[in-house]
Amino acid sequence: MSSAVAHRCLQIRVNQTGELGAVLIYAAQTPILVNQHPELRQLMQHMYDQEAGHLSTFNNLLTKHRIRPTVMYPLWQVLATGLGWATAMMGKEAAMACTEAVETEIGTHYNEQVQEVIKIIQGWEQEGYDAGPEILELLQTLRRIRDEELEHLDHAVDHDSKKAPLHDLLTGFVRASCRGAILVSKWI
Repeated sequence: MSSAVAHRCLQIRVNQTGELGAVLIYAAQTPILVNQHPELRQLMQHMYDQEAGHLSTFNNLLTKHRIRPTVMYPLWQVLATGLGWATAMMGKEAAMACTEAVETEIGTHYNEQVQEVIKIIQGWEQEGYDAGPEILELLQTLRRIRDEELEHLDHAVDHDSKKAPLHDLLTGFVRASCRGAILVSKWI
């Protein structure tokens, strides 16, 4: 797969930025939540570990395809950490609502990428070309990561995200922020 295809279709920079945000959100939330709700330690560690793995995957792909990270990286670091801290300070339900909102947007983002890669593969096959193992492996990776993100969404709902004060306002704000970060990170 060419770097141009990876850049255009898979938005590796956006994926890496999103995974950085998730790692920082969980890193900021976990100490506060675990202090107040020790029963969440294992869940928070599980979700953090998966996000750290996703970040590593996309860091490697950035390097492999010589794609620079977004120049917004320092700002996203501050905002993600602040969002994690603020929602944890609001309580377990708000922290889980943050996860619900982020994973809803990121799950949609990855699903769109999966569909785009499938269309590309089908187009190549119709033209008589073999997709090759690299893009098929990437498709499998995107599906796995998408499914893990949606698992986090399920965990958030199972842990009372819908009971957060001003749930719709909070999740609407976080979802809009995610969409904005995705849009900006595509171009800058």
